[in-house]
Amino acid sequence: MITKSAMTLLIFLLPILFVSQQEPRNPVSSGTLKQIIPGHYVYSMNNAGRVFNSGVIVTSEGVLVFDALDSEAIARAERESISSIIKQPVRYLVSSSFHDPYSKGNIAYADVFKIGHENYRAGLLDQMQRGGASAEEQRARQPNQTFRDRVTLHFGGKEIQILHFGRAHTRGDSIVFVPQDRIAYLSEVFFSGEFPNMAQGYGVSWLKVLDAVEALGADIFVAGHGPIPEDPRATRAELHRLRQILTDARDGIQNEIARGATEDQAVAAVKLQQYEKLPTYAAQREVSVRRMYKELTGNLP
Repeated sequence: MITKSAMTLLIFLLPILFVSQQEPRNPVSSGTLKQIIPGHYVYSMNNAGRVFNSGVIVTSEGVLVFDALDSEAIARAERESISSIIKQPVRYLVSSSFHDPYSKGNIAYADVFKIGHENYRAGLLDQMQRGGASAEEQRARQPNQTFRDRVTLHFGGKEIQILHFGRAHTRGDSIVFVPQDRIAYLSEVFFSGEFPNMAQGYGVSWLKVLDAVEALGADIFVAGHGPIPEDPRATRAELHRLRQILTDARDGIQNEIARGATEDQAVAAVKLQQYEKLPTYAAQREVSVRRMYKELTGNLP
């Protein structure tokens, strides 16, 4: 026979048990590893409907990972996928954006040689120090080697170029290009199917970076955000759309500046409504206009 107190406890717990059974327990604990073309993969995770990508380049001597994503657990899940599917050790980690969603996972790569742009390292250290990261975490996440313009690896029969073309999503974005396979990994320099995030970005300079990316002669462009289409060469069209978003924003802001508009007036005028259905438009449109207005008027450090 159930006592009155036991019955009361059961009534209290039932709603909690029901909710726990209905909700996903850890929806972003791991992702999926997908081959793009032979020797090239992308590890993708979905976080609240947004896709975050990490590049995986396979050679005869091991693997290079591009961006470690946003936690030690996710990075270890990626490494387990690489170990079980590709069956090659990870030798290098190249990082582009210092933001936590792409660098927090560096902790899982203590045994791997890490490379990042000198501005990436500076931004990462500043972010970790302001966030109160422990000295151990700071050591684990920092690159072993930095560079200014480019560094080239001759690794496992492949030439792998790690390039910096200037300020874009951050001050220290890296691009990884494999000439023989005509594939470029762009991290957050490329938002595919989304309105770009420019909270710490430089939209005018970003356009010049995209021009340099186009000049590489790649056929496939791997985005930091967004799914990879079945035909990976279709990524070029999405890259062109990103470029058009930035071009339309720049041209609209320049027109407002020529008319003597203040920053607030430019924000009110440059709506970019042709892109309002893109994810993150509502959150990022004003941010982008303000950043680009400052950049165009020489007031963005």
